[in-house]
Amino acid sequence: MTMQGAPDPGESQREPARTHVSAAGLRARGWTDGTVRRLLGEPDRLSAHPHFRSAPWIRMYRVERVEAAEESAEFRSGAAFAARRSGAVRKAVGRRGREAVARRRREVLARILAAPIEVPRMDAGELTQRAVEHRARRETEAATDAAGTTAIAGTAGTLDTSSPPSPPSSDRASLDQWKVDYLRHRLGPYDELLEGISRREGRGRAAALLRQRIHAAIAEAYPELAEECERQVRDRQLGPPAGEIGAHSD
Repeated sequence: MTMQGAPDPGESQREPARTHVSAAGLRARGWTDGTVRRLLGEPDRLSAHPHFRSAPWIRMYRVERVEAAEESAEFRSGAAFAARRSGAVRKAVGRRGREAVARRRREVLARILAAPIEVPRMDAGELTQRAVEHRARRETEAATDAAGTTAIAGTAGTLDTSSPPSPPSSDRASLDQWKVDYLRHRLGPYDELLEGISRREGRGRAAALLRQRIHAAIAEAYPELAEECERQVRDRQLGPPAGEIGAHSD
């Protein structure tokens, strides 16, 4: 129940009717500086900036004049032109962006094709030994990482990493895989060849080309590993996660 003479609570929530529009408000409604000068002319009043006294005065235009001008053919044709121009600008910017992406993609692909890939040469016995040692070292590192994860998680049991695991079975297929993996490792980091291109811009295609070049170089240097190189390329057509393309030097 409202006490007699007390103000209506709803009145304090009603916003006063807007009587004027600022220059910024006109721009939000689709006005340009030119149409303001032609159709409205001088502002109906000037208002001080509500927050900064030193700021320029704000030009204000009566709502009735603004709405009447917006009904005119001149304003509507001008607004339509501005919209078309804005759309043309967006298209031009988009076209330039696509052209820039295509140019970067061509540059990266050309860089990959031109990069020299020198595969280290060694006799069969040395390559086998190094490949097996490399495999054992990777397994030791993986076991160490797993042990650290287990300790952090607080689960029972630890992994013994005091000595590297015994070399796995030396069947031909496994050895060929380890040899190719080792040679990729020895080739050095090639990730920098992929700089300048994102996944969205075609990084996967560039990575696949780089992988093909690396495996082709290995197959040329060691023809007996050609079948394994082809298998690895075929099995990873979609490409590995970022950072796995290149290899790391010893």
